[in-house]
Amino acid sequence: MSVLAERLSAIKPSPTIAVTNLARELKAAGRDVIGLGAGEPDFDTPEHVKAAAIEAIKAGDTKYTAVDGTPALKAAVVDKFKRENGLDYRPEEITVACGGKQVIYNALMATLNPGDEVIIPAPYWVSYPDMTLLAGGTPVFVTCPENTGFKLRAEDLEAAISDRTKWLILNSPSNPSGAALARDELRAIADVLMRHPHVWVITDDIYEHLVYDGFEFNTIAAVEPGLKDRCLTMNGVAKAYAMTGWRIGFAGGPAALIKGMAKVQSQSTSNPCSISQAASVAALNGPIDFMAERAATFKARRDMVAEMLNRAPGLRCHTPEGAFYVYPSCAGAIGKKTPDGLTISNSEDFSRYLLEGEGVACVHGTAFGMDPHFRISYATSTELLEDACTRIIRACENLS
Repeated sequence: MSVLAERLSAIKPSPTIAVTNLARELKAAGRDVIGLGAGEPDFDTPEHVKAAAIEAIKAGDTKYTAVDGTPALKAAVVDKFKRENGLDYRPEEITVACGGKQVIYNALMATLNPGDEVIIPAPYWVSYPDMTLLAGGTPVFVTCPENTGFKLRAEDLEAAISDRTKWLILNSPSNPSGAALARDELRAIADVLMRHPHVWVITDDIYEHLVYDGFEFNTIAAVEPGLKDRCLTMNGVAKAYAMTGWRIGFAGGPAALIKGMAKVQSQSTSNPCSISQAASVAALNGPIDFMAERAATFKARRDMVAEMLNRAPGLRCHTPEGAFYVYPSCAGAIGKKTPDGLTISNSEDFSRYLLEGEGVACVHGTAFGMDPHFRISYATSTELLEDACTRIIRACENLS
């Protein structure tokens, strides 16, 4: 008899973490591997943020804090939402957790009953479906194909809504596709949601500051104020401030929801790290001039990666609006044989071929709910990206 709960059989470990760990293991074993699986900036945390953390340690700011965030950090989040997003929240409408992932998990755990449905546009971040299942809900996937720019269309959302729908999860810019919803596209989605007042929406805005080509970021509660009372607007410091390991996410939402999420957190992790919270106050209240330079670097990498991948036989790479991922199609490689005589049947086969044959680690599209695609993170050095793309082109040329 297994000691493990039955609920674990419905979920799987994070494929993105698995690929990153495998790349690490192969490197440790002496293999020449370029890891393109990790979703974290290769830039360092800004110096003023690190300095604030050091000062917090020196000041003895090392005790328990309020379960879902210090007053100082909640005030900084209130100011951030007002300043950058035009959203007015009170401190009791703000929650702080150990990363954006915990914010979403808390929300689902606090609200889902058996049979409740969560609409998840595909391709999706790998954790959304499994968190839904762990919370007792049912994921409902809406395919957003490449010919729509991997974006959710209003008519497809309308068709997916049932009387059991509890949440829609919106991630813009998207992991894994980099697709970002423009204001008019959000307006159309908001119009659908306004016709279905039982549907709530979680907006995962973690890549807010990583947009290119003059794209203007918007969040749906600002586009349609009528949705604010059933919207959880989630963000964090991980991507924009290169603070992935600090583990701080936050959100604004209705006070009753925020209180329920705090109850979940009080019986799991309790408060986020006090030092990380002090550092996040400095991040949110401090200068952001470094973001434009970093975004320009990411844009240049995006352009180079998309151009090189589009030269590879059998690949097609859409150029996205934001984040630091591309989600190329490998449809032209399906059915072909590797030099070892193995047939490529899907993106998982293709990704394994890239890793074993050329030492390039990326994440297969089945992990994100859409095949035959694969995800490449270009949050690594330009030199490594150029080398990796050269290897991918060579791998494609060697298929027959």
